Amino acid sequence: MESQESQESSLFEQAMARYQAGAPAAELIDDFVAITDAAPRQSSGWTCLAWLLLLCDKPDEALRSARLAVKLNSQDPQARINLTLAMLETKAKGVRDQIAVVQQVLAVAPEMGDELRESINDGFKRRPDWPALLKVKSWLEL
Repeated sequence: MESQESQESSLFEQAMARYQAGAPAAELIDDFVAITDAAPRQSSGWTCLAWLLLLCDKPDEALRSARLAVKLNSQDPQARINLTLAMLETKAKGVRDQIAVVQQVLAVAPEMGDELRESINDGFKRRPDWPALLKVKSWLEL
């Protein structure tokens, strides 16, 4: 019998594989809702859910998910970028603070810049000319 944790992990891995294979973001939202319901303390599920919601132009829902992701893992730059994007799109205050934290993390762990560059490029493939992402990219100089 498979443990609860490995079931959650394989569901996450399957959903990520589908995303990376090009599945539309809208098709994956329910999977990540299930993942976050099953493992509400895992920041990665909330980070992915926030990203998918942003890609589907649902910034209010994305803001809630991104805030939870950052609360669970304050050092994850992708979670902070998602929060920044959601804040920009909902006109929430505090954007500069989020960008400053991402810049600090990148100063300490520059290798994370490659992952963020890939994520930003993926965002533009899935949502071309995304105004908030254009701003974030220019602020981070990625």
